[in-house]
This record gives sequence, structure tokens and C-alpha cells, in this order.
Amino acid sequence: MGIDEVTAIASDALYLIIKTAAPVLLISLIVGLIVSIFQTVTSIQEQTLTFVPKIIAIFLALILLGHWMLNNMSGYMEDLWSNFSRYIK
Repeated sequence: MGIDEVTAIASDALYLIIKTAAPVLLISLIVGLIVSIFQTVTSIQEQTLTFVPKIIAIFLALILLGHWMLNNMSGYMEDLWSNFSRYIK
């Protein structure tokens, strides 16, 4: 197993991590921005106000996208294990 194969595996893993985490992070970012705009408009400066909507939004996102995220990660691991004999040479 050469450096090119190791680099390809690491590159695929990083791409999978970004692809899997991006929807949840974007939802958190959007909810945080909306709450921040709401706080600015209403002059409410409560620090804990941002956490509850973010937690609820992330929880809902994980419920909706969890199956897709798990399928992506499981597929990647299946690919790694099915090619394991090739990697140990």
C-alpha cells in the first residue's frame, strides 16, 4: 500500500466528514443568524436565547437526516472493509 492509496483513503474520509456534517452545521448557522437578527431587532440581549432554538433545530435535523448520515458512514466503512485485503499488501 503506497502513499497514494493512503492519501486517497484520507481524502475520501475527510470529504465524507464534511458532506455528512455540513447540513447540520448549516441549519445551526441559519437558526443562529435568525435568532441574532431577532435579538437585534427587539433589543433582547439574553445569552441563553440562542441555545434552545439551536438545540431544537439540530435535534430535528438529526431526526430527519440521521438515516442518510448513517448510510453514508456505513457505506464508506463497508468499502474500506471490503478492500481490506488490498490495503495490507
